[in-house]
Amino acid sequence: MTQPTATPRPFAAVILAAGKGTRMKSDLHKVLHPVAGRPMLMHLLAGIEALGPVAEVVVVGAGREQVEKAVEPRGARVALQEPQLGTAHAVQQAEAALEGFDGDVLILYGDVPMVRTETMARMLARLHEADRPAVVVLGFRPDDALAYGRVIADETGTIAKMVEYKDATEAERAVTLCNSGLMAVRGADLWPLLKRVGNANAAAEYYLPDIVMLAAEDGRPSAVIEAEAWEVAGVNSRAELAGMEAAWQARRRAQAMADGATLIAPETVWFAWDTQIGRDVTIEPNVVFGPGVSVADGAVIHAFSHLEGATVATRADIGPFARLRPGAVIGEKARVGNFVEVKKATLGTGAKANHLSYIGDGEVGAGANIGAGTIFCNYDGFFKYRTVVGEGAFVGSNSALVAPVSIGKGAIVAAGSVVTKDVAADALALVRPGQEEKPGWAARFRARMAEKKAG
Repeated sequence: MTQPTATPRPFAAVILAAGKGTRMKSDLHKVLHPVAGRPMLMHLLAGIEALGPVAEVVVVGAGREQVEKAVEPRGARVALQEPQLGTAHAVQQAEAALEGFDGDVLILYGDVPMVRTETMARMLARLHEADRPAVVVLGFRPDDALAYGRVIADETGTIAKMVEYKDATEAERAVTLCNSGLMAVRGADLWPLLKRVGNANAAAEYYLPDIVMLAAEDGRPSAVIEAEAWEVAGVNSRAELAGMEAAWQARRRAQAMADGATLIAPETVWFAWDTQIGRDVTIEPNVVFGPGVSVADGAVIHAFSHLEGATVATRADIGPFARLRPGAVIGEKARVGNFVEVKKATLGTGAKANHLSYIGDGEVGAGANIGAGTIFCNYDGFFKYRTVVGEGAFVGSNSALVAPVSIGKGAIVAAGSVVTKDVAADALALVRPGQEEKPGWAARFRARMAEKKAG
């Protein structure tokens, strides 16, 4: 994505996140619920940070501790709204945190996370066009305008009126341009306007959109610019969260295919917010990507695989039913087959683990083969240890490699071995009891048991 140019003036972002989110019916704060594996608020902050804000102020209320813990490591400031008396009152709570700042202020909502960086930049730029609007409102045209507030504007975007649906005439309700609630205002204008907002309405709340008409009373018109409806979609319930996830995934799948990946059944593939997919990658049905995955050109991810925190090199072959956990690094042309789990381990170029194995905390050299049912025994109940399998080594089926242990280059571990000591290069390790046979024992056993059962 092309990053926007610098904003016309220094700006700060005020993000409203004080709502209780009662319709979510969750112990987790609403704005921390994830979309594509990333909390909604973090999506929004990332978009803001791409523009280089002077400050970010998150206005919190109910569940403030969760939000504070999430944003403070990022350097965002926190302001408390208590009690919660409406959106204008919420923005006012950020004034102290921005004391001495005289730039522009971008007002956003923590549960409206998908607004694009480019759109934010357009809002700020519109403030400084020749007509210098007092407020820039972000509007949108939904498929069904429902009960959204309407923005009445001329062809230049100059706002004549903003009206709530319940107060609108039939002619005003026929207008399709709706108010998202997102705004850009100069700081020098914002705080005086907010002080003038009243609460003479049915809810006795102080509404942010009122600043547009207050500025108009002063002879200072405001302007609207438009965004796509999906950018300003909000989340107030689990159903709306699922809808936002579905819409995000649909856009990401389309982008992956436009960038040169093949998705056999696109609707069954789930990406994370940071998934990186190369050209000529093939992704079969029912694949899930958690955060932190990179897949290089020409790799194949077979059906029903789950990848998280993993790096997959060129022309590697993964699955079906494979699980790559954080720290898995799969080399060029390496193979991770069905029901193989890899965690914090590296498979070198051309290495293979084809069936039913666990490879954790280890390294498998180039061209090595891990037989079916092999387990890297990496944990003793207290600490984790590493296993190293050298280049070209062969580990037979149903073997247990008890870490810390090293299998030398070109060595062979016989099937069914439990290896507790290092194996030298090109050696054969055979760690199992000798086979013993007792002629006729099985027949005598069955006869004895049948007689006992009959009695």
